[in-house]
Amino acid sequence: MKKSLYILFAAALLSSCISMDMTPKSQGSSASWYTTETELNMAVSEFYILGYWDYTISHEQWSDNFTYRNTNRNDILEGTVNGQTWDAYHIWEQAYKLISRANSLLENIHRAEEAGMSEEKVNRFKAEACFARACKYGDLVFYFGDVPYIDRYQTIQEAEQNGRTPVNTIKASIYEDFDFAAKYLPQSYAGTSMHFTKGAALAMKARYALWLGDYDIAAQAAKDCMDLGVYSLQSDYSDIFWQSTGLIDEKIFCIPRSIEASVVLDVWYVNNSLPRNAGGYAAYTPSWDLLASYLCTDGLPIDESPLFDSTNPFKNRDPRCTKTIVEFGTVHCDFIYNPSPAATTTTKASTGASQSNQDSRAVNQYASFNGLLLKKGVDLSYTENGKQVQSDFLIMRYADVLLMYAEAKIELGEIDASVLNAINTVRARAYGVNAANTALYPAVTATDQATLRKAVRIERRMELAFECLRYEDLIRWRLAEKALNTYNYINLDATACLEKVVNKGYWFWGITPEIDEDGIADFSALKEAGLCQEGAKRNFPARQYLLPIPTHDIELSGGNLVNNEGY
Repeated sequence: MKKSLYILFAAALLSSCISMDMTPKSQGSSASWYTTETELNMAVSEFYILGYWDYTISHEQWSDNFTYRNTNRNDILEGTVNGQTWDAYHIWEQAYKLISRANSLLENIHRAEEAGMSEEKVNRFKAEACFARACKYGDLVFYFGDVPYIDRYQTIQEAEQNGRTPVNTIKASIYEDFDFAAKYLPQSYAGTSMHFTKGAALAMKARYALWLGDYDIAAQAAKDCMDLGVYSLQSDYSDIFWQSTGLIDEKIFCIPRSIEASVVLDVWYVNNSLPRNAGGYAAYTPSWDLLASYLCTDGLPIDESPLFDSTNPFKNRDPRCTKTIVEFGTVHCDFIYNPSPAATTTTKASTGASQSNQDSRAVNQYASFNGLLLKKGVDLSYTENGKQVQSDFLIMRYADVLLMYAEAKIELGEIDASVLNAINTVRARAYGVNAANTALYPAVTATDQATLRKAVRIERRMELAFECLRYEDLIRWRLAEKALNTYNYINLDATACLEKVVNKGYWFWGITPEIDEDGIADFSALKEAGLCQEGAKRNFPARQYLLPIPTHDIELSGGNLVNNEGY
């Protein structure tokens, strides 16, 4: 039943992705529109168009978790963002489109009330609109700061004539919308996550409050979500992300994809995530920075732990390391993965046959430039169905709520057992044990604010890697100028790597990189020793903590929109 509902939802609600610029059904020409339940269901279905939500999928590429061969691939990491940058405009455009649709429903739903629709149903439809509007304004104020605020149906051009509304004014409305949504949305919909829920409203309120520095609001919203008692952590970390997993109690807010509805993961992402042996490009890869960030099994960073072996960087690491990044010598997508230039052949696991190793740059020059491959969510099913992948677009899960609660309480200085329990519950799951069994995993025991702040930030990076949140964390922690003004290190060319690294026993890293107080790795010693090379240089100027207002909209505003500083 769940599967059937999933497919019907995706087909009915997401298929209109191809007509994002058409007049939505929720703006029918009839003066009686928004009168019946059928019409209102058609209207709210527009809120779930994938394009309104999945623009954040590119944000991992804006962070130090990601590398694409020897390039940055985007204006964010080049430091060249301007008012005509597509990424900035796309956030702005999609947010205001959804806000407009939400406002249209809220402004006209009185027709349904006048026609006799029950107060319960009316409030539920209103709650869905409020949820959508709150999320999109949360995005806008986080990425752009002050923005035009629209709370009734009008064009963005009309609203821009009024200029920019201060963040503090808008965020009060955001929290009010989330509160309304949390009050009137149900906890579930007959076992599906088709629509926004009470838990999603509380969790997303916590996220935006955390992003905006309102820690008291974030802590309370996260706790209210936890206290619902309807969410729990999946027992196996890896299982959360497989496309075969479907609905689980850890997923609080996601937009499903469906092959039947032709709503699938972008083929660029699929091909670039797959190893070359399995027919992919092996170009969308975790960075060395991310690999270095995982703690060792004693809870210490790699430059402090006696357990770390630079020639076997996956050994004795937090289990999420090898569940996020493919460990050398293990089976991945039906092949033994070994990127060493000495490994010119590999084995196909299902047949035992030996073949040329396309994932070694000694064989294929376009194999992973840094030797790493993404494992999280990627398996052999990526090669099936013509590489059509229907993984859920996951926006919020319960582990994030626990970590948001802990972080907010830490920033408030309200450190108690609940804070440690929230962090340790997430960490213990990674080790496959109960949080109370502290002898079986490196539990967090510190109680001072500085140590716990560092601990929760490291935990977020290990837990949430490649979930499109690292960039936002760097922005709100004001660490982007530090983390994103670094080189993206890669292996030497195949011949030089074989001679200078492999043959001398220095593979994979000959020297342990140093990790600073913010968990950021320094690979300069490897570079100076000739054991790696610098890839693209990341550049992040201070102005980019806020994105520029799109040039097109500034021009349409008649001078009423002033751009952010530095643009």
